[in-house]
Amino acid sequence: MKILQKTLLALAAGSLLTVGAQAAVTYGSGYAGQPYVGVKVGQFNLDTSGADNPTAYGVYGGYNFDPNFGLEAEYVGSDDADYYDRGDVDAKTYGLYGTYRYAFPNTAVYAKGKLGVARTKIEGDAYLPYTNYPYVSVSDSSTRLAGGIGLGYSVNPDFGIEAEYDIVGSDADLWTVGAHLKF
Repeated sequence: MKILQKTLLALAAGSLLTVGAQAAVTYGSGYAGQPYVGVKVGQFNLDTSGADNPTAYGVYGGYNFDPNFGLEAEYVGSDDADYYDRGDVDAKTYGLYGTYRYAFPNTAVYAKGKLGVARTKIEGDAYLPYTNYPYVSVSDSSTRLAGGIGLGYSVNPDFGIEAEYDIVGSDADLWTVGAHLKF
């Protein structure tokens, strides 16, 4: 890539990064809307016979319109967990949620609730020799109403941590701990 193209690309990327700073809206209470991004880790609880519960990891981002209400999107995937001790199973979910936060008075602790839609996919297979059914597999994919509850702690105005329990599918729920950065 030539120097002029690299310069134009860098200029365009820098311009796009500053758009978020211009997008802040000040409400009557003096609160400016605030975007955030975060990471989370935890465990899927799968309602699938023969499957261990895989470790979950994910990313999320959102926008708080005011101190209480916001919108959040997330992706959570998993590692391969044992499936009948001779195969593996994994899960992933994508979600879009409306959020509500209640800040406990005179503390940095808050409760969080979220409700929205999630697409969850569980896949696994195992080879079980010397049985009537030597090849076992599971494949479940669903899009449905999903939600969760959690507790959070604002370490400072720009950084917080959260613990959550989410129901993300008919055969899956999720426990996570996460950290997010507001900007």
